[in-house]
Amino acid sequence: MGELSKLLNIGKVVEEQLVQVGVDTPEKLREVGAKVAWLRIKAIDDSACIHRLYAMEGAVRGVKKAALPQEVKAELKAFYEAHK
Repeated sequence: MGELSKLLNIGKVVEEQLVQVGVDTPEKLREVGAKVAWLRIKAIDDSACIHRLYAMEGAVRGVKKAALPQEVKAELKAFYEAHK
């Protein structure tokens, strides 16, 4: 396992998918953001769910996905619904 899996919420599978879509470091994840990273993963894995989006946003912010503010979750949910 690499650097990405050291981030909160990022396990081996998500790390592998992030690397596949060109996001291979924590810095790149922060740079592209959770939404863009999720869209890239969605392009290669149609089962990418909202929890994966929450997880990546939490990783970017350095918090567990359950600790994301409700307004952030609402914004991510709207994004997810528009792109699923």
